[in-house]
Amino acid sequence: MDSLYEQVRILVHGVWRQRWLALAVAWGFCLAGWLVVALIPNTYEAKARIYVHASDVLPSAAGQASNDRGNDLVLLRQTLISSDNLEKVVRRTDLNTQVASDKDLAAQVAALRQSIKVTAQPDDVFEVTATSGVSGFSNAQNARTAAAVVQALIDAFVEDTAAGDRAQAGQTLAFLDDELKRREENLREAEQRRVDFETKFMGVLPGEGSIEQRMAAARTEIASIDQQLAPAQSALAAARSQLAATPATSAGPGGEGGGATGQIAALQGQLGQLRARGWTDKHPDIISINAQIARLKPAADQERRSGVPTGTPNPLYASLRGMVAEREAQAAALLARKNQLQSDMAQLSARQSSEPGVVAEQARLNRDYDVLKDQYAKLLQDREQLRLRSDVSSKTDAMKFRVIDRPAIPTVPATPNRPLFLTLILLASIGAGVGAAFVRTQIQTTFPTLGRLEQLTGLPVLGSVSEVVTAAARTAERQRLRWFAGAGGALAGAYLLLMAVEFWQRSTVA
Repeated sequence: MDSLYEQVRILVHGVWRQRWLALAVAWGFCLAGWLVVALIPNTYEAKARIYVHASDVLPSAAGQASNDRGNDLVLLRQTLISSDNLEKVVRRTDLNTQVASDKDLAAQVAALRQSIKVTAQPDDVFEVTATSGVSGFSNAQNARTAAAVVQALIDAFVEDTAAGDRAQAGQTLAFLDDELKRREENLREAEQRRVDFETKFMGVLPGEGSIEQRMAAARTEIASIDQQLAPAQSALAAARSQLAATPATSAGPGGEGGGATGQIAALQGQLGQLRARGWTDKHPDIISINAQIARLKPAADQERRSGVPTGTPNPLYASLRGMVAEREAQAAALLARKNQLQSDMAQLSARQSSEPGVVAEQARLNRDYDVLKDQYAKLLQDREQLRLRSDVSSKTDAMKFRVIDRPAIPTVPATPNRPLFLTLILLASIGAGVGAAFVRTQIQTTFPTLGRLEQLTGLPVLGSVSEVVTAAARTAERQRLRWFAGAGGALAGAYLLLMAVEFWQRSTVA
Protein backbone atom coordinates (compact mmCIF):
# COMPACT_ATOMS: atom_id res chain seq x y z
CA MET A 1 0.00 0.00 0.00
CA ASP A 2 2.87 2.37 0.85
CA SER A 3 4.52 1.52 -2.47
CA LEU A 4 1.31 2.33 -4.37
CA TYR A 5 0.91 5.58 -2.49
CA GLU A 6 4.49 6.45 -3.29
CA GLN A 7 3.96 5.77 -6.98
CA VAL A 8 0.90 8.03 -7.04
CA ARG A 9 2.82 10.80 -5.34
CA ILE A 10 5.59 10.44 -7.88
CA LEU A 11 3.15 10.63 -10.82
CA VAL A 12 1.34 13.66 -9.40
CA HIS A 13 4.63 15.41 -8.72
CA GLY A 14 5.85 14.67 -12.23
CA VAL A 15 2.66 16.01 -13.82
CA TRP A 16 2.86 19.09 -11.61
CA ARG A 17 6.42 19.75 -12.75
CA GLN A 18 5.11 19.63 -16.37
CA ARG A 19 2.04 21.76 -15.57
CA TRP A 20 2.82 24.39 -18.20
CA LEU A 21 2.89 21.72 -20.88
CA ALA A 22 -0.47 20.36 -19.64
CA LEU A 23 -1.99 23.86 -19.64
CA ALA A 24 -0.69 24.61 -23.13
CA VAL A 25 -2.09 21.33 -24.52
CA ALA A 26 -5.44 21.99 -22.80
CA TRP A 27 -5.62 25.50 -24.28
CA GLY A 28 -4.77 24.21 -27.74
CA PHE A 29 -7.36 21.44 -27.64
CA CYS A 30 -10.03 23.77 -26.28
CA LEU A 31 -9.42 26.45 -28.90
CA ALA A 32 -9.52 23.92 -31.74
CA GLY A 33 -12.59 22.09 -30.42
CA TRP A 34 -14.53 25.23 -29.56
CA LEU A 35 -13.78 26.66 -32.97
CA VAL A 36 -15.16 23.54 -34.66
CA VAL A 37 -18.32 23.68 -32.53
CA ALA A 38 -18.75 27.37 -33.29
CA LEU A 39 -18.58 26.66 -37.04
CA ILE A 40 -21.39 24.09 -36.87
CA PRO A 41 -24.60 25.86 -38.01
CA ASN A 42 -27.64 25.70 -35.76
CA THR A 43 -30.51 23.56 -36.96
CA TYR A 44 -33.97 24.31 -35.57
CA GLU A 45 -36.79 21.78 -35.49
CA ALA A 46 -40.55 22.44 -35.41
CA LYS A 47 -43.24 19.83 -34.79
CA ALA A 48 -47.00 19.55 -35.19
CA ARG A 49 -49.42 16.78 -34.31
CA ILE A 50 -52.45 16.25 -36.55
CA TYR A 51 -55.40 13.89 -36.50
CA VAL A 52 -56.31 12.42 -39.88
CA HIS A 53 -59.05 9.83 -40.30
CA ALA A 54 -61.18 8.97 -43.33
CA SER A 55 -64.89 9.02 -42.61
CA ASP A 56 -66.32 5.56 -42.03
CA VAL A 57 -69.89 6.63 -42.89
CA LEU A 58 -69.47 5.17 -46.37
CA PRO A 59 -67.54 2.14 -47.66
CA SER A 60 -64.19 2.47 -49.36
CA ALA A 61 -63.82 3.98 -52.80
CA ALA A 62 -64.27 1.95 -55.96
CA GLY A 63 -61.68 -0.72 -56.42
CA GLN A 64 -59.90 0.14 -53.14
CA ALA A 65 -59.85 -1.73 -49.88
CA SER A 66 -59.51 -0.11 -46.49
CA ASN A 67 -55.92 0.89 -45.91
CA ASP A 68 -54.02 -0.49 -42.97
CA ARG A 69 -51.87 1.64 -40.66
CA GLY A 70 -48.73 1.38 -42.80
CA ASN A 71 -50.54 2.37 -45.98
CA ASP A 72 -52.07 5.38 -44.22
CA LEU A 73 -48.61 6.58 -43.21
CA VAL A 74 -47.19 6.08 -46.69
CA LEU A 75 -50.13 7.85 -48.31
CA LEU A 76 -49.95 10.81 -45.93
CA ARG A 77 -46.19 11.18 -46.38
CA GLN A 78 -46.46 11.00 -50.18
CA THR A 79 -49.16 13.64 -50.13
CA LEU A 80 -47.26 15.97 -47.83
CA ILE A 81 -43.89 15.79 -49.58
CA SER A 82 -45.15 15.79 -53.15
CA SER A 83 -43.29 18.18 -55.43
CA ASP A 84 -46.30 20.44 -55.85
CA ASN A 85 -46.78 20.80 -52.11
CA LEU A 86 -43.09 21.44 -51.46
CA GLU A 87 -42.99 24.11 -54.16
CA LYS A 88 -45.92 25.83 -52.45
CA VAL A 89 -44.07 25.64 -49.13
CA VAL A 90 -40.94 27.20 -50.61
CA ARG A 91 -42.97 30.05 -52.13
CA ARG A 92 -44.80 30.73 -48.85
CA THR A 93 -41.75 30.81 -46.53
CA ASP A 94 -38.43 32.62 -46.26
CA LEU A 95 -36.90 29.87 -48.40
CA ASN A 96 -38.22 31.83 -51.37
CA THR A 97 -35.38 34.32 -50.83
CA GLN A 98 -32.91 31.56 -51.73
CA VAL A 99 -34.59 30.92 -55.10
CA ALA A 100 -33.37 32.79 -58.17
CA SER A 101 -34.06 30.21 -60.88
CA ASP A 102 -35.83 26.94 -61.52
CA LYS A 103 -32.62 25.11 -60.62
CA ASP A 104 -32.53 26.81 -57.23
CA LEU A 105 -36.19 25.92 -56.69
CA ALA A 106 -35.50 22.24 -57.46
CA ALA A 107 -32.55 22.27 -55.05
CA GLN A 108 -34.66 23.81 -52.28
CA VAL A 109 -37.42 21.26 -52.87
CA ALA A 110 -34.94 18.37 -52.68
CA ALA A 111 -33.37 19.72 -49.46
CA LEU A 112 -36.80 20.36 -47.96
CA ARG A 113 -37.94 16.80 -48.73
CA GLN A 114 -34.99 15.44 -46.74
CA SER A 115 -35.74 17.67 -43.75
CA ILE A 116 -39.39 16.56 -43.34
CA LYS A 117 -40.35 13.53 -41.30
CA VAL A 118 -43.82 12.04 -40.72
CA THR A 119 -44.29 9.65 -37.80
CA ALA A 120 -47.43 7.64 -37.01
CA GLN A 121 -48.77 7.63 -33.47
CA PRO A 122 -51.70 5.76 -31.91
CA ASP A 123 -55.34 6.69 -32.58
CA ASP A 124 -54.86 8.07 -36.13
CA VAL A 125 -52.47 10.79 -34.94
CA PHE A 126 -49.47 11.77 -37.05
CA GLU A 127 -46.47 13.92 -36.08
CA VAL A 128 -45.01 16.17 -38.77
CA THR A 129 -41.45 17.39 -38.14
CA ALA A 130 -39.42 19.86 -40.20
CA THR A 131 -35.86 21.16 -39.63
CA SER A 132 -34.22 24.32 -40.92
CA GLY A 133 -30.50 25.02 -40.92
CA VAL A 134 -29.91 27.33 -43.86
CA SER A 135 -26.39 28.77 -43.62
CA GLY A 136 -27.45 32.17 -44.91
CA PHE A 137 -30.17 32.60 -42.28
CA SER A 138 -29.84 33.82 -38.74
CA ASN A 139 -30.86 31.65 -35.83
CA ALA A 140 -34.17 33.47 -35.44
CA GLN A 141 -34.86 33.21 -39.16
CA ASN A 142 -34.11 29.47 -39.17
CA ALA A 143 -36.43 28.97 -36.20
CA ARG A 144 -39.24 30.88 -37.93
CA THR A 145 -38.64 28.96 -41.16
CA ALA A 146 -38.95 25.57 -39.43
CA ALA A 147 -42.33 26.50 -37.93
CA ALA A 148 -43.51 28.10 -41.18
CA VAL A 149 -42.60 24.97 -43.18
CA VAL A 150 -44.74 22.74 -40.95
CA GLN A 151 -47.68 25.15 -41.07
CA ALA A 152 -47.41 25.51 -44.86
CA LEU A 153 -47.35 21.71 -45.22
CA ILE A 154 -50.57 21.39 -43.23
CA ASP A 155 -52.28 24.15 -45.26
CA ALA A 156 -51.22 22.63 -48.57
CA PHE A 157 -52.39 19.19 -47.46
CA VAL A 158 -55.85 20.50 -46.59
CA GLU A 159 -56.17 22.35 -49.90
CA ASP A 160 -55.00 19.43 -52.02
CA THR A 161 -57.17 16.92 -50.16
CA ALA A 162 -60.35 18.95 -50.68
CA ALA A 163 -59.65 19.68 -54.35
CA GLY A 164 -58.16 16.26 -55.10
CA ASP A 165 -61.13 14.35 -53.72
CA ARG A 166 -63.58 16.21 -55.94
CA ALA A 167 -61.43 15.85 -59.05
CA GLN A 168 -60.73 12.18 -58.41
CA ALA A 169 -64.41 11.47 -57.77
CA GLY A 170 -65.41 13.10 -61.07
CA GLN A 171 -62.78 11.22 -63.06
CA THR A 172 -63.68 7.92 -61.40
CA LEU A 173 -67.40 8.43 -62.08
CA ALA A 174 -66.74 9.13 -65.76
CA PHE A 175 -64.54 6.05 -66.02
CA LEU A 176 -67.16 3.87 -64.31
CA ASP A 177 -69.91 5.15 -66.61
CA ASP A 178 -67.87 4.23 -69.69
CA GLU A 179 -67.05 0.82 -68.26
CA LEU A 180 -70.68 0.18 -67.39
CA LYS A 181 -71.78 0.95 -70.96
CA ARG A 182 -69.19 -1.42 -72.39
CA ARG A 183 -69.94 -4.20 -69.89
CA GLU A 184 -73.68 -3.78 -70.44
CA GLU A 185 -73.25 -4.36 -74.18
CA ASN A 186 -71.05 -7.42 -73.55
CA LEU A 187 -73.58 -8.75 -71.03
CA ARG A 188 -76.44 -8.30 -73.48
CA GLU A 189 -74.55 -10.23 -76.17
CA ALA A 190 -73.65 -13.04 -73.75
CA GLU A 191 -77.24 -13.27 -72.57
CA GLN A 192 -78.51 -13.48 -76.16
CA ARG A 193 -76.06 -16.29 -76.96
CA ARG A 194 -77.16 -18.20 -73.89
CA VAL A 195 -80.86 -17.74 -74.76
CA ASP A 196 -80.25 -18.99 -78.30
CA PHE A 197 -78.43 -22.03 -76.98
CA GLU A 198 -81.15 -22.84 -74.46
CA THR A 199 -83.84 -22.43 -77.10
CA LYS A 200 -82.02 -24.85 -79.38
CA PHE A 201 -81.07 -27.52 -76.87
CA MET A 202 -82.77 -27.15 -73.49
CA GLY A 203 -85.89 -25.00 -73.83
CA VAL A 204 -88.23 -27.92 -73.25
CA LEU A 205 -86.72 -29.06 -69.97
CA PRO A 206 -87.68 -27.50 -66.63
CA GLY A 207 -85.37 -25.61 -64.30
CA GLU A 208 -82.25 -23.52 -64.90
CA GLY A 209 -78.57 -24.17 -65.23
CA SER A 210 -76.57 -26.72 -67.14
CA ILE A 211 -77.79 -29.75 -69.08
CA GLU A 212 -77.02 -32.04 -66.15
CA GLN A 213 -78.95 -29.79 -63.77
CA ARG A 214 -81.98 -29.66 -66.06
CA MET A 215 -81.89 -33.40 -66.66
CA ALA A 216 -81.82 -33.91 -62.91
CA ALA A 217 -84.74 -31.49 -62.51
CA ALA A 218 -86.70 -33.43 -65.18
CA ARG A 219 -86.02 -36.75 -63.43
CA THR A 220 -87.13 -35.20 -60.14
CA GLU A 221 -90.34 -33.99 -61.75
CA ILE A 222 -91.02 -37.45 -63.29
CA ALA A 223 -90.57 -39.04 -59.87
CA SER A 224 -93.00 -36.50 -58.42
CA ILE A 225 -95.50 -37.27 -61.21
CA ASP A 226 -95.21 -41.01 -60.49
CA GLN A 227 -95.96 -40.33 -56.83
CA GLN A 228 -99.05 -38.33 -57.82
CA LEU A 229 -100.15 -40.72 -60.58
CA ALA A 230 -100.46 -43.84 -58.41
CA PRO A 231 -102.99 -42.38 -55.93
CA ALA A 232 -104.84 -40.66 -58.79
CA GLN A 233 -105.32 -43.98 -60.58
CA SER A 234 -106.42 -45.69 -57.35
CA ALA A 235 -108.95 -42.92 -56.68
CA LEU A 236 -110.22 -43.24 -60.26
CA ALA A 237 -110.77 -46.99 -59.85
CA ALA A 238 -112.64 -46.46 -56.58
CA ALA A 239 -114.85 -43.80 -58.15
CA ARG A 240 -115.66 -46.08 -61.07
CA SER A 241 -116.64 -48.87 -58.65
CA GLN A 242 -118.94 -46.51 -56.76
CA LEU A 243 -120.46 -45.35 -60.03
CA ALA A 244 -121.15 -48.94 -61.11
CA ALA A 245 -122.88 -49.68 -57.80
CA THR A 246 -125.10 -46.60 -57.96
CA PRO A 247 -128.41 -46.76 -59.96
CA ALA A 248 -128.94 -44.12 -62.59
CA THR A 249 -132.55 -43.55 -61.41
CA SER A 250 -134.21 -43.54 -58.06
CA ALA A 251 -137.63 -45.01 -56.99
CA GLY A 252 -140.70 -43.05 -58.01
CA PRO A 253 -143.70 -41.98 -55.89
CA GLY A 254 -145.31 -44.74 -53.87
CA GLY A 255 -142.06 -46.52 -53.25
CA GLU A 256 -142.02 -48.54 -56.42
CA GLY A 257 -138.74 -49.51 -57.70
CA GLY A 258 -139.26 -47.94 -61.06
CA GLY A 259 -140.38 -51.13 -62.94
CA ALA A 260 -138.15 -53.79 -64.39
CA THR A 261 -135.56 -51.23 -65.50
CA GLY A 262 -135.18 -49.86 -62.00
CA GLN A 263 -134.93 -53.34 -60.53
CA ILE A 264 -132.23 -54.28 -63.03
CA ALA A 265 -130.29 -51.11 -62.10
CA ALA A 266 -130.54 -51.94 -58.40
CA LEU A 267 -129.40 -55.51 -59.02
CA GLN A 268 -126.48 -54.31 -61.08
CA GLY A 269 -125.48 -52.00 -58.21
CA GLN A 270 -125.51 -54.91 -55.81
CA LEU A 271 -123.52 -56.93 -58.30
CA GLY A 272 -120.86 -54.21 -58.50
CA GLN A 273 -120.53 -54.01 -54.73
CA LEU A 274 -120.12 -57.78 -54.48
CA ARG A 275 -117.43 -57.79 -57.16
CA ALA A 276 -115.68 -54.91 -55.39
CA ARG A 277 -115.40 -57.20 -52.39
CA GLY A 278 -113.55 -59.70 -54.53
CA TRP A 279 -116.34 -62.19 -55.23
CA THR A 280 -116.17 -64.07 -58.50
CA ASP A 281 -118.94 -64.97 -60.95
CA LYS A 282 -119.09 -68.48 -59.46
CA HIS A 283 -120.32 -67.19 -56.09
CA PRO A 284 -123.94 -68.28 -55.43
CA ASP A 285 -125.14 -64.73 -54.68
CA ILE A 286 -123.66 -63.40 -57.91
CA ILE A 287 -125.20 -66.35 -59.85
CA SER A 288 -128.61 -65.60 -58.26
CA ILE A 289 -128.39 -61.88 -59.09
CA ASN A 290 -127.43 -62.63 -62.67
CA ALA A 291 -130.42 -64.97 -62.99
CA GLN A 292 -132.78 -62.26 -61.68
CA ILE A 293 -131.35 -59.76 -64.14
CA ALA A 294 -131.86 -62.24 -66.97
CA ARG A 295 -135.54 -62.76 -65.99
CA LEU A 296 -136.18 -58.97 -65.77
CA LYS A 297 -134.59 -58.04 -69.13
CA PRO A 298 -137.64 -58.95 -71.26
CA ALA A 299 -139.91 -56.85 -69.03
CA ALA A 300 -137.47 -53.96 -69.15
CA ASP A 301 -137.38 -54.12 -72.94
CA GLN A 302 -141.18 -54.08 -72.98
CA GLU A 303 -141.22 -51.00 -70.71
CA ARG A 304 -138.83 -49.12 -72.94
CA ARG A 305 -140.89 -49.95 -76.05
CA SER A 306 -144.15 -48.96 -74.36
CA GLY A 307 -142.76 -45.67 -72.93
CA VAL A 308 -143.69 -46.45 -69.33
CA PRO A 309 -141.75 -44.19 -66.93
CA THR A 310 -138.85 -45.95 -65.23
CA GLY A 311 -138.27 -43.50 -62.32
CA THR A 312 -136.52 -40.16 -61.59
CA PRO A 313 -132.73 -39.50 -62.26
CA ASN A 314 -130.46 -40.29 -59.31
CA PRO A 315 -128.41 -37.14 -58.25
CA LEU A 316 -125.76 -39.28 -56.55
CA TYR A 317 -125.19 -41.10 -59.82
CA ALA A 318 -124.68 -37.78 -61.64
CA SER A 319 -122.24 -36.56 -58.97
CA LEU A 320 -120.22 -39.77 -59.18
CA ARG A 321 -120.05 -39.49 -62.97
CA GLY A 322 -118.62 -35.95 -62.63
CA MET A 323 -116.07 -37.13 -60.08
CA VAL A 324 -115.01 -39.98 -62.35
CA ALA A 325 -114.59 -37.58 -65.28
CA GLU A 326 -112.47 -35.16 -63.17
CA ARG A 327 -110.17 -37.90 -61.90
CA GLU A 328 -109.82 -39.34 -65.37
CA ALA A 329 -108.68 -35.88 -66.58
CA GLN A 330 -106.14 -35.53 -63.73
CA ALA A 331 -104.66 -38.94 -64.37
CA ALA A 332 -104.51 -38.27 -68.10
CA ALA A 333 -102.75 -34.90 -67.55
CA LEU A 334 -100.14 -36.43 -65.25
CA LEU A 335 -99.52 -39.27 -67.67
CA ALA A 336 -99.22 -36.83 -70.60
CA ARG A 337 -96.72 -34.65 -68.70
CA LYS A 338 -94.66 -37.73 -67.80
CA ASN A 339 -94.62 -38.91 -71.41
CA GLN A 340 -93.63 -35.43 -72.62
CA LEU A 341 -90.71 -35.18 -70.15
CA GLN A 342 -89.51 -38.64 -71.07
CA SER A 343 -89.70 -37.74 -74.75
CA ASP A 344 -87.78 -34.43 -74.21
CA MET A 345 -85.10 -36.18 -72.18
CA ALA A 346 -84.71 -38.83 -74.84
CA GLN A 347 -84.46 -36.13 -77.51
CA LEU A 348 -81.83 -34.13 -75.54
CA SER A 349 -79.84 -37.29 -74.81
CA ALA A 350 -79.86 -38.08 -78.53
CA ARG A 351 -78.57 -34.57 -79.29
CA GLN A 352 -75.83 -34.94 -76.71
CA SER A 353 -74.75 -38.17 -78.32
CA SER A 354 -74.77 -36.67 -81.80
CA GLU A 355 -73.14 -33.38 -80.66
CA PRO A 356 -70.69 -34.12 -77.81
CA GLY A 357 -69.55 -30.45 -77.54
CA VAL A 358 -72.94 -29.25 -76.32
CA VAL A 359 -72.06 -29.62 -72.64
CA ALA A 360 -68.74 -27.82 -73.04
CA GLU A 361 -70.38 -25.04 -75.04
CA GLN A 362 -73.05 -24.56 -72.41
CA ALA A 363 -70.44 -24.46 -69.62
CA ARG A 364 -68.46 -21.82 -71.51
CA LEU A 365 -71.55 -19.69 -72.18
CA ASN A 366 -72.66 -19.89 -68.55
CA ARG A 367 -69.18 -19.07 -67.30
CA ASP A 368 -68.83 -16.03 -69.55
CA TYR A 369 -72.30 -14.83 -68.63
CA ASP A 370 -71.73 -15.23 -64.88
CA VAL A 371 -68.38 -13.42 -65.01
CA LEU A 372 -69.79 -10.50 -66.98
CA LYS A 373 -72.82 -10.33 -64.72
CA ASP A 374 -70.72 -10.25 -61.56
CA GLN A 375 -68.42 -7.60 -62.99
CA TYR A 376 -71.33 -5.47 -64.10
CA ALA A 377 -73.01 -5.73 -60.69
CA LYS A 378 -69.74 -4.85 -58.91
CA LEU A 379 -69.12 -1.82 -61.13
CA LEU A 380 -72.70 -0.65 -60.69
CA GLN A 381 -72.41 -0.93 -56.92
CA ASP A 382 -69.07 0.91 -56.94
CA ARG A 383 -70.51 3.72 -59.03
CA GLU A 384 -73.46 4.22 -56.71
CA GLN A 385 -71.21 4.14 -53.66
CA LEU A 386 -68.80 6.64 -55.18
CA ARG A 387 -71.64 8.91 -56.26
CA LEU A 388 -73.08 8.80 -52.75
CA ARG A 389 -69.62 9.45 -51.29
CA SER A 390 -69.16 12.42 -53.58
CA ASP A 391 -72.53 13.86 -52.58
CA VAL A 392 -71.76 13.43 -48.90
CA SER A 393 -68.27 14.91 -49.31
CA SER A 394 -69.73 18.03 -50.91
CA LYS A 395 -72.04 18.54 -47.92
CA THR A 396 -70.01 17.14 -45.03
CA ASP A 397 -66.39 16.53 -44.11
CA ALA A 398 -65.54 13.11 -45.49
CA MET A 399 -61.99 13.49 -44.19
CA LYS A 400 -61.75 14.15 -40.48
CA PHE A 401 -58.74 16.45 -40.08
CA ARG A 402 -57.78 18.36 -36.96
CA VAL A 403 -54.56 20.00 -35.81
CA ILE A 404 -53.89 18.84 -32.26
CA ASP A 405 -50.60 20.71 -31.63
CA ARG A 406 -49.79 23.62 -33.93
CA PRO A 407 -46.14 24.24 -34.83
CA ALA A 408 -44.39 26.63 -32.46
CA ILE A 409 -41.23 28.62 -33.15
CA PRO A 410 -38.39 26.66 -31.48
CA THR A 411 -36.13 28.53 -29.05
CA VAL A 412 -33.46 25.85 -28.69
CA PRO A 413 -31.61 24.44 -31.70
CA ALA A 414 -32.11 20.76 -32.32
CA THR A 415 -28.46 20.39 -33.32
CA PRO A 416 -25.76 20.92 -32.21
CA ASN A 417 -26.07 20.74 -28.42
CA ARG A 418 -23.40 23.37 -27.82
CA PRO A 419 -23.45 23.44 -24.01
CA LEU A 420 -22.83 19.70 -23.95
CA PHE A 421 -20.15 19.88 -26.64
CA LEU A 422 -18.34 22.80 -24.92
CA THR A 423 -18.28 20.93 -21.62
CA LEU A 424 -17.07 17.70 -23.19
CA ILE A 425 -14.31 19.53 -25.09
CA LEU A 426 -13.14 21.24 -21.87
CA LEU A 427 -12.97 17.94 -19.99
CA ALA A 428 -11.27 16.19 -22.90
CA SER A 429 -8.71 19.02 -23.21
CA ILE A 430 -7.84 18.83 -19.50
CA GLY A 431 -7.42 15.09 -19.86
CA ALA A 432 -5.21 15.57 -22.93
CA GLY A 433 -3.03 18.08 -21.06
CA VAL A 434 -2.59 15.74 -18.09
CA GLY A 435 -1.82 12.91 -20.48
CA ALA A 436 0.83 14.97 -22.29
CA ALA A 437 2.47 15.90 -18.97
CA PHE A 438 2.48 12.26 -17.89
CA VAL A 439 4.13 11.16 -21.14
CA ARG A 440 6.77 13.86 -20.74
CA THR A 441 7.61 12.63 -17.23
CA GLN A 442 8.00 9.09 -18.50
CA ILE A 443 10.55 9.94 -21.17
CA GLN A 444 12.78 12.23 -19.06
CA THR A 445 16.21 10.94 -17.78
CA THR A 446 15.97 12.17 -14.16
CA PHE A 447 15.04 10.07 -11.13
CA PRO A 448 12.40 11.36 -8.76
CA THR A 449 13.59 9.36 -5.66
CA LEU A 450 16.67 7.55 -4.32
CA GLY A 451 14.82 4.26 -4.37
CA ARG A 452 14.03 4.65 -8.05
CA LEU A 453 17.69 5.34 -8.81
CA GLU A 454 18.85 2.33 -6.81
CA GLN A 455 16.19 0.13 -8.44
CA LEU A 456 17.12 1.07 -12.00
CA THR A 457 20.92 1.02 -11.60
CA GLY A 458 21.26 -1.92 -9.20
CA LEU A 459 23.91 0.01 -7.22
CA PRO A 460 23.69 1.15 -3.63
CA VAL A 461 23.00 4.85 -3.20
CA LEU A 462 25.23 6.33 -0.51
CA GLY A 463 23.45 9.70 -0.15
CA SER A 464 21.78 12.66 -1.82
CA VAL A 465 22.15 16.42 -1.94
CA SER A 466 19.03 18.43 -1.19
CA GLU A 467 18.07 21.48 -3.24
CA VAL A 468 18.60 24.76 -1.51
CA VAL A 469 15.83 27.22 -2.38
CA THR A 470 16.66 30.85 -1.88
CA ALA A 471 14.22 33.67 -1.21
CA ALA A 472 14.53 34.94 -4.73
CA ALA A 473 13.75 31.48 -6.06
CA ARG A 474 10.70 31.27 -3.85
CA THR A 475 9.48 34.65 -5.11
CA ALA A 476 9.96 33.57 -8.72
CA GLU A 477 8.12 30.32 -8.04
CA ARG A 478 5.18 32.15 -6.50
CA GLN A 479 5.08 34.43 -9.52
CA ARG A 480 4.97 31.44 -11.86
CA LEU A 481 2.15 29.93 -9.77
CA ARG A 482 0.17 33.15 -10.15
CA TRP A 483 0.74 33.06 -13.90
CA PHE A 484 -0.37 29.42 -14.01
CA ALA A 485 -3.49 30.12 -11.98
CA GLY A 486 -4.27 33.07 -14.24
CA ALA A 487 -3.88 30.96 -17.37
CA GLY A 488 -6.05 28.20 -15.89
CA GLY A 489 -8.65 30.72 -14.75
CA ALA A 490 -8.62 32.26 -18.22
CA LEU A 491 -9.43 28.82 -19.67
CA ALA A 492 -12.36 28.44 -17.27
CA GLY A 493 -13.47 32.00 -17.99
CA ALA A 494 -13.41 31.35 -21.72
CA TYR A 495 -15.64 28.32 -21.16
CA LEU A 496 -18.09 30.33 -19.05
CA LEU A 497 -18.07 33.16 -21.61
CA LEU A 498 -18.90 30.76 -24.43
CA MET A 499 -21.73 29.26 -22.37
CA ALA A 500 -23.09 32.73 -21.65
CA VAL A 501 -22.96 33.68 -25.33
CA GLU A 502 -24.80 30.48 -26.26
CA PHE A 503 -27.66 31.10 -23.83
CA TRP A 504 -27.81 34.76 -24.84
CA GLN A 505 -28.25 33.72 -28.48
CA ARG A 506 -31.05 31.39 -27.46
CA SER A 507 -32.79 34.21 -25.66
CA THR A 508 -32.60 36.38 -28.75
CA VAL A 509 -34.34 33.63 -30.76
CA ALA A 510 -37.15 33.43 -28.22
